[in-house]
Amino acid sequence: MKYRWTSVAWSIAYLLLLLSLSTPFLIITTLFIIIPVALLFTTLNTRQFILTIVPVWLVLGLISPVYILIAAYLIVPALVMGRRYKKKATASSTILAGTITLLGEFLLLLLLGKTLFQFDLYNYVYDVLNEMRTMALSPMQEFGMGNFLGGSSEDISNNSRAFIQVIPMALIMSSFVITVITHSIVRPILNSMGYAVPKLKPARDWRIPKSFIWYYLIATVIQLLFFKSDNSFMTMITANLVPLLRVCFIIQTIGFFFFIAHERNWNKTIPVILAIMAIMLPPLWIIGIIDLVVPLREMVAKSKR
Repeated sequence: MKYRWTSVAWSIAYLLLLLSLSTPFLIITTLFIIIPVALLFTTLNTRQFILTIVPVWLVLGLISPVYILIAAYLIVPALVMGRRYKKKATASSTILAGTITLLGEFLLLLLLGKTLFQFDLYNYVYDVLNEMRTMALSPMQEFGMGNFLGGSSEDISNNSRAFIQVIPMALIMSSFVITVITHSIVRPILNSMGYAVPKLKPARDWRIPKSFIWYYLIATVIQLLFFKSDNSFMTMITANLVPLLRVCFIIQTIGFFFFIAHERNWNKTIPVILAIMAIMLPPLWIIGIIDLVVPLREMVAKSKR
């Protein structure tokens, strides 16, 4: 009975999360949208899972068929992660599989919008930025201060192009964040229910390949060469690749902080504070590069002996 009502509770949570996508809370609820399905798919057999999901979709269909399309779209990464949990795959491979699936769906959605509905992303972004400028400009003009805001059509056009160039990075990061949040919540819940799910490596063991240094060097050189170039393709690549590599170096930096805290037996709050500083203060990612170039961790371990 406990197991049955747990499944019902998660199906209700799934329904509420989907309905929340039509509210201003969608920015937050989207981060948790695939959690209920991943849990239900992992803990139920195929027949039970279908019998649990179908009533939710029927309710959504009665409200609006659009909800069913959204549910069908978002169920895929949840099924992928749930299948990985059933196979007791490593945490890193599960997160990677979920991220790639979600990213692929985002790209497919953009492709379908372009081919089937002639959706122009540039015009959409331009219209949004122009509307935001108009809304901000109107009250200022009432006080005769409209000239302080500036923002010509050319500026809006340039901002629109700049925004579109970093969309790939935004899609990758959002896919990764949603997947990580899902795993961080699903894994302990499954463990409490008796399902052994591997966890991520301790933060002190987080390391990226040394080859990332060369990738970053090449990307930086290309970015400098094409800084004022009309080659939008190369500009888009470097505009996304350089920030993503810096995120990797931040992960390396956080790993080093936790490593040294473990080796020196520091209070557990210290590496957490340092990790927050590494995220909030971008220049600290240089520590991650140094940790890759110079064997800092080995030096710390030797000094301990």
